[in-house]
Amino acid sequence: MNPPSCSDDEFCANECNNNIAISMHEKGGGGGGGGVLPKRIIVVRHGESQGNLDPGAYTTTPDHRIPLTSQGISQARLTGSQIRHLISSSASSPDWRVYFYVSPYARTRSTLREIARSFSKKRVIGVREECRIREQDFGNFQVQERMNAIKETRLRFGRFFYRFPEGESAADVFDRVSSFLESMWRDIDQNRLNHNPSNDLNLIIVSHGLASRVFLMRWFRWTVEQFELLHNFGNCEFRVMQLGSGGEYSLAVHHTDEELLEWGLSPDMVADQKWRANGSRGTSNDQSPRCLEAFFDLIPDSDEESEYTEDKTNSSSEFTEDKTNSSSECSEQ
Repeated sequence: MNPPSCSDDEFCANECNNNIAISMHEKGGGGGGGGVLPKRIIVVRHGESQGNLDPGAYTTTPDHRIPLTSQGISQARLTGSQIRHLISSSASSPDWRVYFYVSPYARTRSTLREIARSFSKKRVIGVREECRIREQDFGNFQVQERMNAIKETRLRFGRFFYRFPEGESAADVFDRVSSFLESMWRDIDQNRLNHNPSNDLNLIIVSHGLASRVFLMRWFRWTVEQFELLHNFGNCEFRVMQLGSGGEYSLAVHHTDEELLEWGLSPDMVADQKWRANGSRGTSNDQSPRCLEAFFDLIPDSDEESEYTEDKTNSSSEFTEDKTNSSSECSEQ
């Protein structure tokens, strides 16, 4: 497990497996601030776009204006129906509600409009356009051959740290997604969503493939190596992070082990998700030893303090004696 990368004191945790929801909850989320933790956070990739169908579209149309195809529109409508069925069939409260965050790109806004057809105005308590969950900036697309060569280079050097010329790396996206999470939790903690605590709240984030994977990475504190294992979302695929019985969010509440493995999660990552489905908030997932081994592979298994102290003392005595003898010889000369 990856130790927290603390960009804000609010997210610093004493144990390497604490997730963001715990940290914010302990600081008032769902408490004195009046916020209630969402029952689900659903991350959706946009439907098929013209750029997915024909990469040459980027040579004539700015990335943020790339539209959905007719197939993408149909995908978004189906996804809306699937999400509606998921929420309504397992809601503990009949008066459940949804709130949307959406990337400002044309294809994500169109996806949102089609998904929203499955919800009445009564169910939707709000929507916010959020620039920080936009697509990774790939720089200039105008020369397709150059972009193909650059993407091949990225595969060789790693998807997370490679920065596109005049664009972004996944690490850059990680930083702005982290900032978005801070704002999202303030929205919840201070009840800026105007949500009735007696109703189930479902947050739906309509974003892009890489930004969605980075969101999950940031949330679950996956390492860079674990991120590199993940497969991209398909068009209009979604991941459901649901609040487990012990207060942890987990992908394993709604999704099967087979699905998680198919998406690129390692067996250890799947085991962690299954623990989160039932684990109690604030308790350890017993990941500390593995966390230490990832960084300190040479530290001993047991604490032989007496032997270490004795060796250190003997070594120090020998060093002092040698130094004294040497000093004495120098004085005589």
